[in-house]
Amino acid sequence: MLLGRRLLSRRHRLAHCLAQCRSLETERTAGSAVPDGVLSAFRSVCGDDGVSVGEAVREQHGKDESVHRCCPPDVVLFPRCVEEVSALAKICSRHRLPIIPFGTGTGLEGGVSAVQGGVCFSLRNMDLVLDLHQEDFDVTVEPGVTRKALNASLRDTGLWFPVDPGADASLCGMAATSASGTNAVRYGTMRENVVNLEVVLADGSVLHTAGRGRRPRKTAAGYNLTNLFVGSEGTLGVITKATLRLHGVPEAAVSAVCSFPSVQAAFLDDVMMDACNRFSSLSYAVRPSLFLEFHGSEHGLEEQVHAAEEISQGNGGAGFQWAKDAETRERLWRARHDAWYASLALRPGCKAYSTDVCVPLSRLPQILVETKEDLVANGLTGPIVGHVGDGNFHCLMVVDPGDPEEMHRVHLFVERLARDGFGEQGPISTQQPGPGGLGGRGGFFTVVVVVVAGVVEAAGALQSSTLQLPQPGRLSHHAQAMAQYKPGTAIGSTGGRG
Repeated sequence: MLLGRRLLSRRHRLAHCLAQCRSLETERTAGSAVPDGVLSAFRSVCGDDGVSVGEAVREQHGKDESVHRCCPPDVVLFPRCVEEVSALAKICSRHRLPIIPFGTGTGLEGGVSAVQGGVCFSLRNMDLVLDLHQEDFDVTVEPGVTRKALNASLRDTGLWFPVDPGADASLCGMAATSASGTNAVRYGTMRENVVNLEVVLADGSVLHTAGRGRRPRKTAAGYNLTNLFVGSEGTLGVITKATLRLHGVPEAAVSAVCSFPSVQAAFLDDVMMDACNRFSSLSYAVRPSLFLEFHGSEHGLEEQVHAAEEISQGNGGAGFQWAKDAETRERLWRARHDAWYASLALRPGCKAYSTDVCVPLSRLPQILVETKEDLVANGLTGPIVGHVGDGNFHCLMVVDPGDPEEMHRVHLFVERLARDGFGEQGPISTQQPGPGGLGGRGGFFTVVVVVVAGVVEAAGALQSSTLQLPQPGRLSHHAQAMAQYKPGTAIGSTGGRG
């Protein structure tokens, strides 16, 4: 009974916080614009051409590729280096102005929306590829460098960066959102491929998560700050450099597609395949389908492809097609890369937004079937696509924001999907319909309020603890040892954990 009261109290506290946030958003007026004195301070850092209060520029930076309504910032800044980002952040800190980082605007979740106004840091002018170390398989890039731009610059090195979320997103933005993609099974997600980050914090201080200029693949020197910032979505600071792990370009590659009798056995459902066929002028079977990519040696690939074909056929697969030449492979994968726009084309004039659910691999087939049945039963258009390798799938909901009845059905569906995903022991990221359209993740928080409250309380306990019981003196001991270090002196424990 006591536990029930505590959970109810947490729910009321978080519901109250959400109501306050929504109130701040709706009460925002033109009076919240940045004062002239602050604009002058901004111009003193990055020049007149580095500061814009023009309506068109602000609106361009107040929206991404998602369905969410435009929430423009009060001013857009265009810094050219980390020193300028730091100086501008200090000004914002002094005047209590929110900071919204902006990379390429290819996100699908409204992450660039300035819901409380503030200052947008557009990082497009910081677009250099820095410090390529071919022998160490890593490179450092600025936030304006996109995935395709980096790989173009690496063309003659025999190296490439394989994380591919579909869009040509900025690499620092991909780190900030912990992007995944079609190559995650073999090469990992962004979390496994970020070595170090340079981050400007809210007060303007500059942090190097693995140490300035360091490029360790593995470290036992304290907290893993890099992983803390990967996936932080701009809430902890502005990423101004990312050191990334590179991989050797495979000797050969083969792409394949195979159709299945049910979405439980495949991953792109029949609605998604039909949409992709129409949009990309393809001719694949309009059935749930699985796309595969194989990298390796010529001899090894032949074995992999034949093994995959046998496994597919043994599980009800049919029409196994594979391609080796680059042009045919590109055409085959176009269906996946064009999925967002193909979904939009199903209902011209409507809007689309993406749900994002990740569950343990063993739970994936069942939740796919349940989601498909829910969509059909409620007459909703929501093609399904995702990454089998990391248990992640999306419903690309195509909706008419002007139809209240449909929006209500979508709202209920998203809530059920969030509950189902949470029940399957996975994280969920679903955007709920709001009064002005589809905005924010407020509804999602009410679904998992208990988890959020627990995380908040844990964070508070970590910050306020004065008992110093866990490993007392561990970090300070190492700091003192480093300060007293002399060549030839060993520091740290004699053992390790890998």
